[in-house]
Amino acid sequence: MFHSLLKRLLLAGLVAVALPALAQPSDPVERAALTAYLKDALHHEDSFKDRFDAEVWLLDMSQRLSKRLPEPEDRLALLQSVHREARSASLPPELVLALIEVESAFDRFAISRVGAQGLMQVMPFWKKEIGRPDDNLTDPNTNLRYGCQILQFYLQREKGNMRRALARYNGSLGKNWYPDRVFNAWRKRWYNGPLAYRGIDD
Repeated sequence: MFHSLLKRLLLAGLVAVALPALAQPSDPVERAALTAYLKDALHHEDSFKDRFDAEVWLLDMSQRLSKRLPEPEDRLALLQSVHREARSASLPPELVLALIEVESAFDRFAISRVGAQGLMQVMPFWKKEIGRPDDNLTDPNTNLRYGCQILQFYLQREKGNMRRALARYNGSLGKNWYPDRVFNAWRKRWYNGPLAYRGIDD
């Protein structure tokens, strides 16, 4: 019910370049662990538990996203998917939006020079690795599920240090340029309250 109401509000106007891709782990033990993690992370429920909170968040983020996705229905669908997949991976949806901005500029068909695909620039080898070769990484729901779960895996590996987790996601561990870009995008366009992670202000 609230989805149809929200769609009407959006349609009524009452609310107002891909970087180097997610790298394949070079450590075979880590790769095996991530493969197992992804296999277990493919079935999740809707993330919104409170209708009012959902409406507030979706309307707020829809306004912020309007310059990049001008069609209200497209924005609503993407934001619902981002919120669902981020929450199911225990990640802040706003940080995932910042990562998408940096990785693909919200182009679901983005392909990097090394072949990474979609919103979160996921490498296609993961499909075969986890036994799902027919998955479509240009589908936002599929791409977000892969990307969010992979980031959460690295966050666990780094014991809650988001800076290092983001660097691992990008394949640039030990360097700060990629986490800095994500954090800057989050602060400028997606900030919705502080994030309780280590490494953000390092």
